[in-house]
Amino acid sequence: MIAPDLDTAVAELSEMIAEAEAILPFTGAGISTECGIPDFRSPGGLWTKNRPIPFDEFLASQDMRDESWRRRFAIDATFGAARPGRGHSALASLYRSGKVPAVVTQNIDNLHQASGIAPQDVVELHGNTTYALCLECERRYELEWIKEQFDANGQHAPDCTCGGFIKTATVSFGQSMPAAAMQRAEDLTKRCDLFLAVGSSLVVWPAAGFPLMAKRNGASLVIINRDPTEFDEIADLVVRHDIGDVLGPFIQH
Repeated sequence: MIAPDLDTAVAELSEMIAEAEAILPFTGAGISTECGIPDFRSPGGLWTKNRPIPFDEFLASQDMRDESWRRRFAIDATFGAARPGRGHSALASLYRSGKVPAVVTQNIDNLHQASGIAPQDVVELHGNTTYALCLECERRYELEWIKEQFDANGQHAPDCTCGGFIKTATVSFGQSMPAAAMQRAEDLTKRCDLFLAVGSSLVVWPAAGFPLMAKRNGASLVIINRDPTEFDEIADLVVRHDIGDVLGPFIQH
């Protein structure tokens, strides 16, 4: 069912949430656009301005590592100033109610954690851009320190004390998906009875397979996204209204 209007969407979703025992939100870039963070694929999105740097190029070239960090610092003000939106707050409310055991996200902006969801209950499939890791020893680095080193070294990316390359804790094209996060997402998907796909185009695999997995395991599927997705025809409810407007009524203060 495609919700014909906002009121119908909220009413249908409210009923489904009330009946569900285990809800799994699966979020994409669309939930964060009202927070000032642009998505990746839409006109004006981050990837329309710069071609993504594949993981193998990052490893092979100091120039690509330098460029990667130049781009990251260029968007620092956008990510640093972002605060959770209505969608994040609504999901945090459902989390506090006990109906949401965890949130699975494709986002890298840390906004689910900022909304009040415990970090261990945010399953990040594509990592997190608010800190960095050494690719060899996995030592964590804060961005402020990297920026200081980057500027002091003539805008050259610093290496770890072990000699490994330091990269934002995100998953680049060609980089392996985090096995533990993928396994946990699969386990959560199989245990839920209501799967909420929120703000995801559902085109990035293997993450996009989770809605289908949930449906095959007997869960109801709700897709809240501005544009149509390939999974709309199997969804129990499709909502193409503003995410904040749809989820806002579920915020509990």
